[in-house]
Parts: sequence; C-alpha cells; structure tokens
Amino acid sequence: MEELDLSNAGFTTRAIHAGQEPDPAYGALATPIYQTSTFCFDSMEDGIAKFEGTIPGYVYSRGGNPTVRALELKMAAIEGGEDCVATGSGMGAVGSVMIGLLQAGDHVIVGDCVYGCSNVVIRDVLPKFGIEVTPVNTGDLDAVAAAIKPNTKMIYFETPTNPMMRLTDIAGVAQVVGERDIKVVVDNTFAPPPVQYPLACGADIVLHSVTKYLNGHGDVIAGVIVGSADDIAQIKNIGVTKTCGCFCSPFDAFLIIRGLQTLELRVRRHCESALAVARFLESSPAIERVLYPGLESFPDHAIAKKQMNGLYTGILSFELKDGLGGRSRFEAGKQVVNAMKLAHVAVSLGDPASLVQHPASMTHHNVSNEVKASMGITDGIIRYSVGLEDTDDIIADLKQALATL
Repeated sequence: MEELDLSNAGFTTRAIHAGQEPDPAYGALATPIYQTSTFCFDSMEDGIAKFEGTIPGYVYSRGGNPTVRALELKMAAIEGGEDCVATGSGMGAVGSVMIGLLQAGDHVIVGDCVYGCSNVVIRDVLPKFGIEVTPVNTGDLDAVAAAIKPNTKMIYFETPTNPMMRLTDIAGVAQVVGERDIKVVVDNTFAPPPVQYPLACGADIVLHSVTKYLNGHGDVIAGVIVGSADDIAQIKNIGVTKTCGCFCSPFDAFLIIRGLQTLELRVRRHCESALAVARFLESSPAIERVLYPGLESFPDHAIAKKQMNGLYTGILSFELKDGLGGRSRFEAGKQVVNAMKLAHVAVSLGDPASLVQHPASMTHHNVSNEVKASMGITDGIIRYSVGLEDTDDIIADLKQALATL
C-alpha cells in the first residue's frame, strides 16, 4: 500500500492519519503501546550506530519511543510545525522550553497574565538562574517593542490568557520581533487547532497542556512542544530528556492519539456551546461582565476574528454584580458555583463534562495578590469550561444556579 500524502489534506484527515500507519509487525490499525523502558540491539555495532544516530531506531524510552513518536508526528502535522516533542505534563513543556533555549544573561518578555504555575516558573525561578524577566501586556504591541533589549531571547505569552481571556495579536508580535534572534513562544492550550494556529501567524514555538482539549477526556497529564526541527531537537535533548526528564509515557501517548482523532468534532462543539452560554450570561441581570472572545462586546473581539478561524474557544470567565442578595461578589460566586448541578468544581478544562473553578483561590492561588491584581484577577472572577453536554442543559443549569441568589 502506497504511503498517504497528507501535504494537502484537510485538518481532520491529518488528525486521524498523520503519524499512524498499520503496525508493520502484525498490521494492527491502532498504534501499539510500546510499554518498555529500553530496546534491544541486534549487536554491539547496531547499538553503537543507534546511539550515534547514524541509523534510525530507539534505545531508551526517555529519549524516544514508537508510540510517543506517532503522537509527536501527528501533533507536528496538526500545528503545521517541522517537529514535536511530547512531555509528561503541560508544565514539563513550559519548563523544557525555558531550560532548552535560555541561558544566564538572557532576557525574557512574558505576558502579564499567564497560568499560575507558568507564572511561578518564569517570574520566580528563571531569575534564580540569571535570566532577566519583564512582564508586559503583550496585547499592547508598542509595550512589547519598548520592552525588547539587546539580550532579549524570548517572548512568551498565552492567547487567550488564563483566566481573563485577553488576546495577543500573534502576527503583530512576530512583526515587532522582525529579524531579531528572539523566539516567539505561544501557549495555545486554550485555543487549539482548528481554532488557532500560532505557527502560521508567525510564532516560532507553540506548546500545549495536552491534558486539556488535545486529549479531551480528562484521563491524561501530558504536554507537547511544536516548532522547527532545530529548536525541537535542542529543547528535547537539553530540556525534556535530560534536565527535566519529563518524557511522555507510551500509554498516555496512546490515549492522546485516540483523543486527537475526534479533536475537530469536539472542539467545534465546545466552541459553539461556549458562545451560546456567553450570550446567555451576558443577558443575565446578575452578571457584571462576561469574558469571552466571541462576544462583540469583548475588548479583543477584532483580534479574535482575525486569528481564531470563526471559533472562539470553549472557555469563558464571568463576574457577578456586587451586592447581590447582600453578598460580595466572592460570596455570591460561591453560592452560584455550589448551586450548579451539571458542572463539576474542578480546575482543568476541555473535558467532556463542564467544569467550573475560582481562579483567585485555585489555579492562581500561588500568585501574589499584587500580581493577581495586575492580571485583573479579582475574587469575583469565575472560570467556566463549557463541556460537551447539550447546550440547553448547560444553560438551564446556570440559570437555576443564578436563581438561587
């Protein structure tokens, strides 16, 4: 059977077929789980050649595994990159990018609103190793340009941001960087393909917490990094396999490969339902504001229309009005969250079930109050991951929860 040419294939065709061929040993359709720590060689000469890389093959699963490699090839095709390395967690991806590409004396520009654990690594840990960090509102391209120094080596940001949903014009940042030797790194967890393609917009590296939409079933912790072959090789060899030692397990890779085959169907449903939920919440007299890129009222809606391909993610945040029933926003928010019956109180996202959480005390609890205030994260913000349940049922659950105020 001739090898399938995916160069002009559509998104779902690539998501299903890239990186996967029938198993050469027995013809298995599903990629086998190569649950092994090490690999045997035919001879000393064979082992030496594989260690040197003069012939292809695997030597030790921390450095490469056939099941994991199928996932990496699939993700490279999905994101439009030359290569990919899979990690044991989303934070494994973040840390490996930093360790793999930066050194003492370098300067990093970081978006002023990022995931709490990413914030700790970049703002608190990197300076301990002599790496300078400047937080910037990357949605302000003039501010990005003003923050660049001769030793700037990376601009790192999320778009949309967690949990404020603010957007950065990826192509605009790439244009500001121009020909400088600065890596533009985008955390694309909140808006995975087919919603947003950072590499196509000019980014150098895109990473994900695969735990979320890419796997999509709430049963895996993993991450991926996609970019040029040279960048991925450096990140993999220095960060993933050695310093961090956070390579993805074969079994987790198998589950993610399975999840990716329905990625477009799932993400489209998440996004369509989220837009309907956002419009419902925006119409509620109890809601002060709804943070969702798909709403015309959202400050960055023009950027969303430009780079989000008509889909606007399945995540939204909202804030209740102050003084409802004599309660503060925080107390009213607890009342509403606890009254929800369909959504689970949990800190992940992208699962089949709707999930709700309180960022200030959960995902960003380890961020200082000062930094949370600079991010715009108040005690009244509630983040909601819209699941795959019937949209009418999700809205009905929110309606009854709000009615308890």
